Amino acid sequence: MLSYQQARDWLLERAKPLNTHQELPLMQALGRVLAEPVAAGVDVPPHDNSAMDGYALRCADLAPAMAVSQRVPAGSVPEPLAAGTAVRIFTGAPIPPGANAVIMQEQAEVDDAGRVTFSAEPGLGQNIRRRGEDIACGQRILEAGRELSAADLGLAASIGLARLPVLPRLRVAAFFTGDELVEPGQPLGEGQIYNSNRYWLLPALQQLGCEVIDLGHVGDALEPTRQLLRDAAAVADVVITCGGVSVGEEDHVKAAVEAEGELTLWKVAIKPGKPLAYGKLGEADFIGLPGNPVSGYVTLQTLIKPFLLKRMGLEAPPPEAQRLPAAFVWDRPDPRRSEFLRVRKVGGALQLYPQQGSGVLMSCAWADGLVWLQPGQQVQPGDELAYLELT
Repeated sequence: MLSYQQARDWLLERAKPLNTHQELPLMQALGRVLAEPVAAGVDVPPHDNSAMDGYALRCADLAPAMAVSQRVPAGSVPEPLAAGTAVRIFTGAPIPPGANAVIMQEQAEVDDAGRVTFSAEPGLGQNIRRRGEDIACGQRILEAGRELSAADLGLAASIGLARLPVLPRLRVAAFFTGDELVEPGQPLGEGQIYNSNRYWLLPALQQLGCEVIDLGHVGDALEPTRQLLRDAAAVADVVITCGGVSVGEEDHVKAAVEAEGELTLWKVAIKPGKPLAYGKLGEADFIGLPGNPVSGYVTLQTLIKPFLLKRMGLEAPPPEAQRLPAAFVWDRPDPRRSEFLRVRKVGGALQLYPQQGSGVLMSCAWADGLVWLQPGQQVQPGDELAYLELT
C-alpha cells in the first residue's frame, strides 16, 4: 500500500498531457490551456504616443507663449513638429516627429489668440509612452501550458492575434455504482440513499475545465459494469467511477476493470480514501474513487486533481500546505495512514468539524480546507499543522 506522497508522485508520473491541439478564436479561449508559446510579431505600442491629453513640444523650444501648429487625435498621423510651436495632442495619439515631451492640459492655458502658456516646465520624455515599451517585437509573451486568463486574451489581442492554439478539453467520463442509489427528487425505498456523489463530482470536474461525460448509474452487477467501462473508454481520455472499488462481494468495479484492462494501483495509505484505484482501459486512464462521499471528495482534492490538471497540460505542483495553529485536540490518530481532517480557519486558527466520518459530507461543505496529519500524529491546541486550502 503506497503512502500519500508515494501515490501522488506515482500518479503524476503517469499523467500524460494531451498531445493534440486546436485553434480557437480569442473569445472562446478563456480557461483553455495554451498548446504552444506565443511571441509578438509587432511592437506594443507600435509608435511613441502620448500618455496624456495635453500639448507636445520640443523642450528646447519652450517659450512664455507658443503657437499651436496642429491638432493630433488618437488614430491620426501627425506632421513633423514646426519649430517653436506646440501641438494639441490626445491620449494614445502618435508623437509628432521632433517633439520630445508632453505637458498635460491641466498645466496649460490657451489665450484668445490661440497661443498656449504653461504653468510647469517639461522634462525630456515626459508623458511619452515609447514604441515597444510594453512588448518588443519578437518577445515571448505567453508560455505553453498556461491556463488562459482574461488578461492573457487581451495581451494576445494587443499583438494582433485573433486565434490561439489550445489543447482540447480533457474528456472525463464518470459513472456511479450501487443498487442502493436513488436520484434526488425520487422517493427513497427501504435501504436506499440519494446519489450525492454525482452532484459534487461532476461539477468539480467541470470546475477544473474538463469536458464531462455523465454516464449515470449502474447497479451492483459485473456484466453491466464491464459494458459501461467499455462505453466510457471509447469516448473519454479518463474514466472515473465512484463506488465499487472495495473488497465486498457486491463491489464489481475492480473485477470489471481487470477484465477489460488493467489495474495497477489499488489502496493508498490515507484516511479517508483507502480504496482508491488506478488502471488503464485501452488508451484511457481509469480512476476508481471510493463510494463514501467524504473519501471520494478528499481523494479527488488531494490526489486526483493534480493528476487531471497535468493530463490537461498544466504542470500542477503538489498542493502547497500552509502552517497554521490548531484550535482543537486530536488524540485518536491512525498509526499507519496519513489523515486528512476537515477544518475551517477562524481567527487565524484551525477549527475541526466535530464529526470526521467518511460518510459525513456536511464536513466538506462546512470546511474551507484539510489538515494533513502524518501517521500517528496527535494534535494539541497551538500545534502548527499542515493546512491545504480547498478550491
